[in-house]
Amino acid sequence: MTTRLVRCLLAVWLLAAPLAIVSDGAARADDDSTAFQAVISAQLDAFRHDDWPAAFDYASPGIRAQFGDPETFRNMVMGGYLPVARPRVFEYEPAIVVDGRPTQPVFVVGPDGIARRALYFMERQPDGSWLIDGCTLLPVADRTT
Repeated sequence: MTTRLVRCLLAVWLLAAPLAIVSDGAARADDDSTAFQAVISAQLDAFRHDDWPAAFDYASPGIRAQFGDPETFRNMVMGGYLPVARPRVFEYEPAIVVDGRPTQPVFVVGPDGIARRALYFMERQPDGSWLIDGCTLLPVADRTT
């Protein structure tokens, strides 16, 4: 199955199913939200400066293995994730847990002016730090720009 198809299926599933938020898991995610936001903000800053090696460093080992190098990662981000690479608006929302995965939602408005919700899936590393283990963009119906 292609990566694009997997992302599309995930987006459809997330739209069709309510977010699987577990109250104690949500509390744990909320406790780590400052760390999540620091990592995401650092990657966003790297995107703004076109520092793709630095941006790639904020991706989890699995994401780095999937894309292999910063240039391939750049092509993926600029081709499918322009709203988070070049946002007009970027606002953190409360952290949640989606299917057992710590997740940082972000309200974004991309360069096209369209509002979306970016779900950043976070992965704790053996040293206790957090890295980004994927992102999906969803349409937003409950907010306007």
